[in-house]
Amino acid sequence: MTIIAKSRSLHGTGASRRMRNNGMTPAVVYGAAEAATSIEVEHNGLFHALRKEGVRYSVLDLEIDGTVEQVLVRDVQVHPFKPMILHVDFQRVKADEKVTVKVPLKFLGGETSPAVKIGGQRIKAAVFNVKITCLPKDMPQAINVDVSKLEPSQAFKASQLVLPAGVTLVLGKQKDITLAAAGK
Repeated sequence: MTIIAKSRSLHGTGASRRMRNNGMTPAVVYGAAEAATSIEVEHNGLFHALRKEGVRYSVLDLEIDGTVEQVLVRDVQVHPFKPMILHVDFQRVKADEKVTVKVPLKFLGGETSPAVKIGGQRIKAAVFNVKITCLPKDMPQAINVDVSKLEPSQAFKASQLVLPAGVTLVLGKQKDITLAAAGK
């Protein structure tokens, strides 16, 4: 997906307010050992692009004044009650450098699990996303968690995840975490 933007030189609250009134969204691009660049993006196109599933967890092409860079969406600030994006942070990525991102978990097979069918229990997700490290080309939009074999009162741990090639799980100080559990 390509997002088209242009450089901006005006900064501050007043300039951002005028930009939003003209249908643009202020944004910044940083990272990859380059200076941060202030940009503006057409609001409606950005709003609809960010609503698509997986866009926030994938590498995007950002065209700034004719130059295309590969970026990740790092932060989106939205208005508290209006359907309006106030600001976006993009991070540049290089094809040969690993990035650390959070990706969502997609739970599959819960309705066929013995815990649900035989035990009458429910599968409850304890975690909805995990932190991974990988090259940009290997980044999954979601990680599938197969809970179809989950028995009553059993838990699914992060160590049981089947990760795509080139993807490693980042757990921090914990050795393992519970992703989902079957219970009443």
